[in-house]
Amino acid sequence: MKRRTFLSGALSAATASLFARPLWAQESGHAMHGMSGMGEMGAMSGAMMHAQAPLAAADALPAGAPLAALRTLENESREAGHFRATLIARPVARPLLAGQAPTTFWQYDAGTAGQGDETGPGIGPMIDVREGDTVEIRFVNRLPQPSTIHWHGLPVPPDQDGNPMNLVAPGAERVYRFTLPEGSAGTYWYHPHPHMLASEQVFRGLAGPIVVRAADDPLAAWPERHLFVSDLKLAADGTIPANGMMDWMNGREGQFALVNGAREARIEVVRDERWRVWNGCSARYVQLAFDDGRAFAHIGTDGGLLAAPREGVTSLLLAPGERAELIVRAGRSASRARLMAAQYDRRKMAMSHGSLPPTLTVALAQVQFAPRGEAPMLALPAQLRALAPLAPGGSPAASLPQKSVVFSEAMDMHAMHQPGASKSGMPQGMQFMINGETYDPARITLTSRRGEVEQWTIANHTDMDHPFHLHGTQFQVLSRETGGVRADEPYLAWRDTVNVQPGESVRIATVQHAAGERMFHCHILEHEDLGMMGTLRVI
Repeated sequence: MKRRTFLSGALSAATASLFARPLWAQESGHAMHGMSGMGEMGAMSGAMMHAQAPLAAADALPAGAPLAALRTLENESREAGHFRATLIARPVARPLLAGQAPTTFWQYDAGTAGQGDETGPGIGPMIDVREGDTVEIRFVNRLPQPSTIHWHGLPVPPDQDGNPMNLVAPGAERVYRFTLPEGSAGTYWYHPHPHMLASEQVFRGLAGPIVVRAADDPLAAWPERHLFVSDLKLAADGTIPANGMMDWMNGREGQFALVNGAREARIEVVRDERWRVWNGCSARYVQLAFDDGRAFAHIGTDGGLLAAPREGVTSLLLAPGERAELIVRAGRSASRARLMAAQYDRRKMAMSHGSLPPTLTVALAQVQFAPRGEAPMLALPAQLRALAPLAPGGSPAASLPQKSVVFSEAMDMHAMHQPGASKSGMPQGMQFMINGETYDPARITLTSRRGEVEQWTIANHTDMDHPFHLHGTQFQVLSRETGGVRADEPYLAWRDTVNVQPGESVRIATVQHAAGERMFHCHILEHEDLGMMGTLRVI
């Protein structure tokens, strides 16, 4: 099996017998439909079993409240073109489950005094800035762990990008400073990036949206709605449990997919709207679709608007870390639909052999379409902005300097089946690798030259999907190849995250504009923490 390179040699007879058994009920709602709270319990011998707190029922959180607007981070500067603010990472207790103690999240809040914000969505405040702005964010770490803020997708200097080598200790602070260049308008986000701690800090709540606006935005007059999708795994006692073995192996998915911090929020659409959608989950893939099959227009990716709208889209996949901009139309008569994260098979691993069932379809929002005759009609432009291939003049990509990134995995099943293998810190027996090696902060994986356009090939030699993310720049996907069959990417777009399916090779064109060290990694955060990350040195 290509996904599992056995590190321990021959297994004992007892371990081999465990390896041959299926791990049933590995995820709530799959093998034991209708039985809430089963979590990751399986029919295993004592060598595999360890205590797991029961999960809250899938309907334990209320549904149907109006979609909460995201908080906006206040600009403390009165100087034109200068955005200055404070972000504090701290524990915040938020009441969630009736009859249980408040749930302790880790949350980004603004200001320097008082307690964390216990009202409104638990998403970090939105940073709303413009191209050309100089941004200055004072970060205060009131967590029990070191942390950073990574400005996901933004073209910021390497020493300002919250890399794992630039930790902010508990009780300490630092100031991030950068200027947003022309052409950087788009939909971004921020989250922590300390090695081996990033997944926990995100699943406990540390993430927030960023919008960079252009002076010449052709859709500036359109009403805009923000949908930040996050994932929550919640125990029946209201606590947020630590990762178990299956969370580490496949990436953590909770029983709740939330939008702006709420389950199945209610949205009323009275006129055509521009939606910005973030997938801020650790590992959940969000296949956006309406349950009645209605179409929307796809107008933007991670790095901003497309050249032209993609009309008639009925389904759009957002891998962890990806963003999209959509046009959702009110229609001509009243109707209802649910916005779904439709089933997508990312081929999650089982502890024995084969794969787990796909994550079940989950409703993200209840949408009421109620068009009003008095609402002004806005025409969607046929052209949104000029986009040119990164390799100008028809230069063949093969003539560009080449970089190769190979995703691979190694599973020591003997170590993974030991009692307590996932109880403390990093689990035993798992390696997620790039170019055959797990992340080492002292190792430079690849070297690039500043200002030089390159072609990167990202090959997935595992049996499950992995989203590739590159820091410091955007890239253009050129083509995809599976089984020797190559297909050009159907549309030109700027991205910083791209999904790579098992056995697939994805070719991208990219360029770095600042010298220093950058990260690239799988954006399933547990895999990143377990070593599927490398360092790019730009000279």
